[in-house]
Formats: sequence, structure tokens, C-alpha cells
Amino acid sequence: MPEINIESSSVQSYLSILQGVINRMAANSTGCKTWCIALVSAVVVIIADKGKPEFVWISIIPILLFLFLDSYYLGLEKRFRQKYNEFIRKLHDGSASVEDLYIVTPGRGMKVFLSTTGLSLISLSVWPFYGLLAAMLFIVRYWLLPV
Repeated sequence: MPEINIESSSVQSYLSILQGVINRMAANSTGCKTWCIALVSAVVVIIADKGKPEFVWISIIPILLFLFLDSYYLGLEKRFRQKYNEFIRKLHDGSASVEDLYIVTPGRGMKVFLSTTGLSLISLSVWPFYGLLAAMLFIVRYWLLPV
């Protein structure tokens, strides 16, 4: 297997592709949080307008869906960062070959998916945000929208 040079345009292109994917996953994670706040706020406003405070718990559904989706994107981002770091390590060791280039798929399998998504669920960028949003529903229901 022929070795590759760090300065080659193919290496730089491959690293750019991986960085682009990592940036998109981070942007998707941010988008999940933005959409979740917008949807939950809209549901709470509609419920407050209709005078039906007992329906505020409907907002839990988008919170849970976006919690899972955000964790999924964060897990993918972590897997792509691992891929990036592995390739950089191979470059520095001199063991990187042409076969390593342009393989963009992260680790596969249900075990990898569950472990990275599961670890992302307990990440400090996920659970405090969604937990606080759910706690705010409790506050809205019992202090701001009394029966």
C-alpha cells in the first residue's frame, strides 16, 4: 500500500470533507435546540390562549423527540471526530495509505449507534438543556397557568 504525504491535495480534501461533516452535525444539533424552543413556546402560547393549562404536557413530545435527535447528531459528530483523529494519527505514524482516503462513513452497527447516542444523551450539551425546558413546563403549568 502506498503511503501518502501530509501536504498532498487529496489529504487536505479528505480532511476538509470530514471537517465539513463535523460542522454540519454541530449545526444540526444547534438547530434541534432552536426548533425545540420554538415549538414548545408556540404550544404553550396556544394552550395559554385557549385557557387549557392541562394540555401543557403535550409539549413533552417535541422535547423528547428533539432530545433524541440532538443526541443522535451529537453521537454522529463524535464518531466523525474519532474518524478524523484516527486518520491524523495514521498520518503522523506514517501508516496512512491511499485506501484510508475518502472513507467518510463513521463506525457502523447497532452497538456503536447505541453507545454514541446513549453517551450523548448524558452529555452536558444535551440533558441540562432539555431538562431545564421540561422543568420550565412544570413552572408554566403550576405557577403561570393555574387551573
